[in-house]
Amino acid sequence: DACEFGATPRHLLHSLGPRDTGVKMFKNVLILSLLAGVTAFTPRANVRQAVPLFAEKINDKIDLESKKVVNNEALEAGDKAVYCRCWKSETFPLCDGSHMKWNKETGDNLGPLIVDTPKVLTGA
Repeated sequence: DACEFGATPRHLLHSLGPRDTGVKMFKNVLILSLLAGVTAFTPRANVRQAVPLFAEKINDKIDLESKKVVNNEALEAGDKAVYCRCWKSETFPLCDGSHMKWNKETGDNLGPLIVDTPKVLTGA
């Protein structure tokens, strides 16, 4: 970042040579210290926006008209369900193994969410 003097902090550091007087060195160190302090405590308007992990939408086929896809599943005691997390399953929200093709194509490591519910024990 360029400072208001037209020089960058790197330029100020590299401008110091072995024959520079203590005054020039002190001046540049003071400027760098002030810049570091101002930079550390001043919010910046030009902070980079976070880069999305995906350049396109992940969900390209499930309930596209909805603002948000939400599923509510009820499991009985002792049931097990395997849920899709890749959004590619033809049986969404259940997993059909489509993540394996996705992983092979992209190098990703997606897998399903597996939910087991405990069996209800009856009195002995």
